Amino acid sequence: MEPITVHTGLVFPLDRSNVDTDQIIPKQFLKRIERQGFGEFLFYNWRFDHEGNPIKDFPLHEEKYTGTSILLAGDNFGCGSSREHAPWALLDYGFKIIIAPSFADIFKNNCVKNGILAIEMPYERIQPFMQKAESGHVSLTVDLAAQTVTDRKEFSYHFDIAEYSKEMLYNGLDDIGITLQYEDKISQFENSQ
Repeated sequence: MEPITVHTGLVFPLDRSNVDTDQIIPKQFLKRIERQGFGEFLFYNWRFDHEGNPIKDFPLHEEKYTGTSILLAGDNFGCGSSREHAPWALLDYGFKIIIAPSFADIFKNNCVKNGILAIEMPYERIQPFMQKAESGHVSLTVDLAAQTVTDRKEFSYHFDIAEYSKEMLYNGLDDIGITLQYEDKISQFENSQ
């Protein structure tokens, strides 16, 4: 996984609450077992019609959102089934940070395990950036060490994150990577048996 230390990125606003994992990545695309290749199916039923043609009024198709890496969303993002494919699709599309008032617990944990920082922020702090991003380019900077989200002007927000999750994301480690940090001790233990 890529470490997240300080990330500055363009914002994509998705002002919808209760976006579930089937809306993030529909079930018909869950046949792969590798983590790559899911980005093209992100928000598929909102982005494409039943024949696979782009739905032009879905904003992710707009040129101003090309290269966005920070997703602003509504309350209860990632609810529904616990499929890990949802963060895989978001990350494969290019999103590294998701900011929402709340997340489904399993989804939030799956984000951390796959290298996405999910930040909880009150909707009244998110909403002005949603409005700005709908009319033009907006970028935010996330500093994981300082646990802050800032813009180029006066906005600053301090977010909470569990120390274990922070360490994983900051160092670019998944569960296997964390375990491999103790490889010498594990080998010593196995050899002593």
